[in-house]
Amino acid sequence: MALSRFARGTSRWLALATAVASAATIAAAPGASPGAPGAGDPYFPQLGNGGFDALHYDLGVSYDPDSGRLTGRTTLTARATANLSSFDLDLHKLTVDSVRVNGRRAHFGRSGDEIRIRPDSRLRRGRTFTVTVSYGGVPKPLSGPIVFGSDYGWMKTKDGVFVACEPNAASTWFPSSDHPGDKATYDIRIDAPKGLTGVSNGRLVSSGEAHGRSYAHWREKRPMATYLATATIGKFDVRTGTTPGGTPVYVATDPTLPTGKVDVYGITSEATDYWSKVFGPYPFEETGAIVDDMPQAGFSLEVQSKPVYSAVRSETTIVHELAHQWFGDSVSVKQWKDIWLNEGFASYAQWLWAEHRGTQSAHDAFREEYDALPAGDDFWKVKVADPQRDTMFSGAVYERGAMTLQVLRERIGDKAFFKLLPAWTAQHRYGNARTSQFIALAEKISGQQLDDLFDAWLKTGSKPALPGA
Repeated sequence: MALSRFARGTSRWLALATAVASAATIAAAPGASPGAPGAGDPYFPQLGNGGFDALHYDLGVSYDPDSGRLTGRTTLTARATANLSSFDLDLHKLTVDSVRVNGRRAHFGRSGDEIRIRPDSRLRRGRTFTVTVSYGGVPKPLSGPIVFGSDYGWMKTKDGVFVACEPNAASTWFPSSDHPGDKATYDIRIDAPKGLTGVSNGRLVSSGEAHGRSYAHWREKRPMATYLATATIGKFDVRTGTTPGGTPVYVATDPTLPTGKVDVYGITSEATDYWSKVFGPYPFEETGAIVDDMPQAGFSLEVQSKPVYSAVRSETTIVHELAHQWFGDSVSVKQWKDIWLNEGFASYAQWLWAEHRGTQSAHDAFREEYDALPAGDDFWKVKVADPQRDTMFSGAVYERGAMTLQVLRERIGDKAFFKLLPAWTAQHRYGNARTSQFIALAEKISGQQLDDLFDAWLKTGSKPALPGA
């Protein structure tokens, strides 16, 4: 994410109560127990779910921009990691009409944003199962201090919807295990009024128009965190092709937006190829952009394979979001407190891009930022290694994170540093990682003990002294 300098649920409980004997029998099955309602992340304790590993989502969404109503059907394929008598999915406010587990109707109830599902028979550890949820309603975006004070999630536009869900808003439009620690592959099918285009992750499998509606089927074959999924709908001019390095490109732009001097397609192509040299091979099947007219959103987001921009953003924002394809999308955080592994790295990529362009060295960018912030500034009070939920997207996570990488580069030297970056993305490709793992890899590659550096730049609430000062 780039800083923009920047009621039927109650009745289901009654239905569940009528099946109490059956549910009790399931719960009492030897060794079977309910899955946890959350993944245990300290920032979002109820997000994600325990007892299973999400493998694949097949999402079907039909949207009416006039009423704002979404009708959805999600089938999740998952593997049980325990003997389950019941399990949860995350879904914000939308009404659930039915749930099936392995094709059989299942009991369910609602508690806030949790759907508690009880299959007819227990799910055995190690077995793969499917759960299909039919649901609908008018999705509402989330708001609050987390994302720069902006709404985020499913956001209605003048001609459709802008979907950008970091960190906890995927559940505003589909039932899921809504935490980056539980990644899966996706098929996303979008149904919208004729004349509108639905754009999503991965490659376009098929599209067309019939009976006054438009249809698009997208497939993301690489594991993806829920918050990176999108189903952005609107009137778009679409340009496709390949980068000079051979990666397919898909750029959708709202035709009402003035592009000015920013060539989104050209910058996306160039930066994708350049980062492939610096960070390692591009991790996905397609690169691109979704450029919409959404002035209420004060941010852009690194949607997997196609970042979404709420306006025509600057070159530096585009290279930031594309760097996230490696740092955040392919290599995702294990817990949200490690968010600097996403934002610090993408912000440092902006300095590397300026260095590549010959406009400013990363060292000079670092000193400019460092010197501009006095020791008493609140910026330095944020402990980047654990910035706390409501300040997880504060400027310090971005800029102090980038500073940490420049200090590391100057400490271990360019040879080791530029070996470290692709080694990191290769070691955790399509997975999840922690700060401690990055430190361990940096120490292994450099042959140096680096606790003092990372303690000073990531873990203290004060301005670190410059190396050698």
